[in-house]
This record gives sequence, C-alpha cells and structure tokens, in this order.
Amino acid sequence: MDAARSAPLPLIALVGNPNCGKTALFNILTGSRQKVANYAGVTVERKEGSHLTSSGRRIRVLDLPGAYSLDPLTPDEQITTDVLFGRRAGETAPDFVVCVTDATNLRQNLRLVLSLKRLGLPMVVALNMTDMARRKGIVIDADRLASELGVPVVETVGVKTHGVRELIQVLDVTPMPRRCGTTGSWQPLSAADIELDQSEVRRILGVVGGAGLDGVTFSDRLDALVLHPFLGPAILALILFLVFQAVFAWAQWPMDAIKLGVASFGDWLGAALPQSLLRGLLIDGILAGIGSVLVFLPQIIILFFFILILEDSGYLPRAAFLLDRVMGSVGLSGRAFIPLLSSFACAIPGIMATRTIQNPRDRLATIMIAPLMTCSARLPVYALIIGAFIPRRVVWGGLELQGVVLFALYIAGVAGAMAVAFVLKLTTGKSGGLQALMLELPAYHWPNLRNLGIGLWQRVEIFLSRVATIILALMVILWALSTFPAPPPGATGPAIQYSIAGHLGAWLAVLFKPIGFNWQISIALVPGLAAREVAVGALGTVYALSAGNDVSSALTPLIAQSWSLPTALSLLAWYVFAPQCLSTLATVKRETNSWRYPIIMAAYLFALAYLGSWITFRVATALA
Repeated sequence: MDAARSAPLPLIALVGNPNCGKTALFNILTGSRQKVANYAGVTVERKEGSHLTSSGRRIRVLDLPGAYSLDPLTPDEQITTDVLFGRRAGETAPDFVVCVTDATNLRQNLRLVLSLKRLGLPMVVALNMTDMARRKGIVIDADRLASELGVPVVETVGVKTHGVRELIQVLDVTPMPRRCGTTGSWQPLSAADIELDQSEVRRILGVVGGAGLDGVTFSDRLDALVLHPFLGPAILALILFLVFQAVFAWAQWPMDAIKLGVASFGDWLGAALPQSLLRGLLIDGILAGIGSVLVFLPQIIILFFFILILEDSGYLPRAAFLLDRVMGSVGLSGRAFIPLLSSFACAIPGIMATRTIQNPRDRLATIMIAPLMTCSARLPVYALIIGAFIPRRVVWGGLELQGVVLFALYIAGVAGAMAVAFVLKLTTGKSGGLQALMLELPAYHWPNLRNLGIGLWQRVEIFLSRVATIILALMVILWALSTFPAPPPGATGPAIQYSIAGHLGAWLAVLFKPIGFNWQISIALVPGLAAREVAVGALGTVYALSAGNDVSSALTPLIAQSWSLPTALSLLAWYVFAPQCLSTLATVKRETNSWRYPIIMAAYLFALAYLGSWITFRVATALA
C-alpha cells in the first residue's frame, strides 16, 4: 500500500489544434488545482493540474501547446512533439493522450488524430464543441467515428461541467501503466503520406459526417463588416478606444477603496509603532512604495478583462488580418502581428514569439521594435501621471478625457514602432519578401465566464507576485539608500538629500534637467530599470522620505503640486520610448546570441526617449 501511494500519478496529455477548446477542457478538469509556468528555456506557457475522478482516482493533466501536426514548424509544436516522444528534459512522457478536436472543423482536426494514432499512444478523441456543430447543422456519428479510428470517441462541450462527464468516465476506467523512455519514433511525413492522410480523412468524413455545411454562416455575415477594408479598421480603432475609456471610468471606485485601505493601514501602523528605523522602513519604505503600485491593480484587471474577451470571442485573429497590410507597408512580416500583440502584455514573451518568423531580417526587426509596444507595466506610470494632471472631464459626447489621453499614448507607442520599422527597412534593405499570414479564423462565440475568471486570476497572481518579490525587494533597497548616511548635526532640509540616493539623484538631475526631471524623478528612474512599474513605488518612497510624512495614499495630489505640466508630459514621453527593463534586454541577448543587439536596442530607445522628452518639454513650456 505504501508503494502504491508513492507511485507517480498517471499523466494525461491534452493535444489538439489551436482554437479547438482544449484549454477550456483543461480548466473544467483541473479547476483551481492547476499551476501555470513556462517550459524551461522558452517562453511557452506550460499548464499542469490534477483531477480527482468519482472513484477517487487522481490523475495529472497537462495542457500541451496547440499543434497542427507532429512535423513542428513553431516552438509550440516543437514542445508538443518533444513531450509526446518523451525527449524533453525535465518532462515525463504521457501515459495517455486526449486528442481534442473541433466538431465544427473536423476535416482539419482529423489529420492530427491520424498522426497521433501512428505513434501507438493510448488515447481517446474528445469531439469538442458539439453544441456549436449542431447549431450549424453539422451532425457527426461519434460511434461510427470511433469504429473508423479504432479509438474511443466521446462528445464534449468544454465550457460546461456536465459536457465532459463521459470523458471523465473514460479516464476513470482506462488502465494507465506508467511509461518510461521515449514513446516512439517519428519520421517526417512524405508527400505520399500526406496524400494518403487526405484520402483517409475524406473517406471518414463521408461515413461519419462532419464535413460542414456550405452557405453563409453568422460568422461569415459578421466578417463582412469586421473584415471590410474600410469599416474593419474603424471598428478595431473604436473597440480599442472604448477599452481605454473603461480602464479609467470603471476603475475609479476600486482604486479609491484601495487608497483608503492603504491610508487606514498606514495610520494604524504609525500610531502603533514608536519612532524608529523599523517604523520608517515599514511606512516610508514598504507601504509607501507598494501602496503606490497596488492602487493600479483594478486598471490592469480591466485591461486584461477586455483582452481576454476579445481573444476568447474569436476577434483577435481578425485584428491580425486587418493589420497585416499595414505592417507589410513598413517592412514587417505579417507573422510579426502575434509577437507584437503579445508585447502589449510584456515585451519578453513577444520577443520569444518571434521564433515563428522564418526570415532572419524580419525576425530581428520585430525583436527591435517589440519594447515600443505599450506593455502592462507602463500602465501604472501612465495612470499616475494622467490622474494627477488630466482632469476627469467628459468631452466629445460622453468620452472621458483621461481615457482619450491613455489611448493616445498607446497609439504613440505603435506609431513609434512603425516608424522605427520603416527606418530599418530603408537602412537594412528590404525583407526577404512578405510572408503570407496563415491564420485560422474561428467561429465567433460568447466568451466563457469560467475561463475569463481563471485568466483574470492568473494575471492578478502574476501582478501580486511581482509586488511581493521584485517591487518589495527594490523598495527596501531604495529606502536604505535614501536613509543612510544620516544627515550631519545641524543640517537643514530633507534627510534624503544627504543620503546615497540623494547624492545620486542630484547628479542625475543635472543630466535630466534639460527634459524637466527633478531629483526625485531621477532617483525613481534607477530602480525602474528592473521593471517599469517599480518607478511608481520608487516615487512613493522618495516623496515619503523627502516630505517627512506618510504619502503612500496621496502620491497623485503631491506630484500634481510639485511638478509642472511640461514635466509630467515629458515623463509620459519618456516612458513611451525608454526600455526601462533589464529583463527585456537579457531576453534579446539570449534570442540573438549576441550582446550587439541589446546594446543597440538600449542605445536607440534611450536616445528616442531623451529626444521625445526634450521636444515635449520644450513645446509644452512654450505653450504654457
């Protein structure tokens, strides 16, 4: 019995084409019992969880990246095949495979099923999205399909708990002996093999149904508007514009609640602790820094709420199609859209995603402009400055002025990226020919609330983990640098001016004076090199120490009184361009295998940031 308890749990691998509903099934099976990380060495998401069947059997469930075949063309497909063959270091070969197929597009999905069957892996085919197929008039004989394939076939509806009961029953009763070593060998398919697969597929569809219906569907009618050459871009711009409006309009009351909570906790802590270094560390260092960043969590949640909705509804691939021609005009590959889109969350996964671009020149150009996409780490900085200097005013028929400014900052980042790409096109020569952007356009459907909730919670965990690790550590370090050495006897002015950070800020202020930055901003830029949002926490700590009291809940009005409008606009311009993230530069070094390109990237981004801030400061000063 003890040996049975210590035996490894059976590993179930979910495999399927992109957009087949595989991750929805994974969420249903694992619920909260899942962990999300990246595969070692690459920024490809790895999701693993566990499931307890009705009979008390616990199994591990691994959600593999989407793949169209076992002849990998992308890093996602390479990881999937390596895991299936048991040749990826640190990964256990699966004991059982659930091949998830889209019942509305069975013709394409069956090719992967046939490839997996060649491997001899024990598996079951999950015929997913059967509810959507029936609404389209597509009827598939699951029993006949199982007979043709020689493996069990179960119908599932991955967004509903009751839609996976039959699949769970199969997993509950199927023997799963532990596998060891490689699961099999694989040779790339020859032209004859591909033709044979296509002829099988046609025969199976003719027997079981599922070939689909001819005629115009709802998605086709909607695409006539969404993908229209003139209406489509206008609709995309309107959607993005409304998203940024909501970031400010919806986030106000939860932000006020967090401010009040931080202020109340600071007051209680100040009354409970006597004057000491510990009190200064907790209130002026940690609370002032972390509180200044934590207040922007509602805006980040709202932003990702809309991104996840657009992704789950099937709209994002349409956005890629719309922007493909625009990017091609400035010398970017059509395949650059997905990496650049990923960079709006963080430039690091965006840079890693450029591995799907085959032409070296196009890949390098995409890497060099990825940091110009406005990542989520910039949002706290933008929100702080906009909240302090842009009034909450309704303009142009009900639009929030603050949302308009935020939208303009995102557009400025995109415009800057396109301009840099065009310069690269002129200076480095044309790319190796435009590559067609091959995208699967899934049918439109309502986003699943469960998947939306899980996705948002994962983003919250990521944000809070950064607050509890990187930001916390840097705030402690910054407090120490801003506190020691103590001012000499009889000294006047804030004590921070006599500290290490104060001397550093005074030196940097000379460098940044032409663009309107004071010594407090100059100090905050230094820890901001680790992560952009750290600069907000750094400002909270620096102003708390320089003001001599707790300003963890009052940073916005304080900078509104301390900075001029030209200084605020100059700092916004700085953050549109400046890299301010050492992790991004390290990723570029790893992806290009050279220090040359991260050095070039840092140099040109800092140059653009300084030039943009200088122009902004001078023009704003002249107009003011």
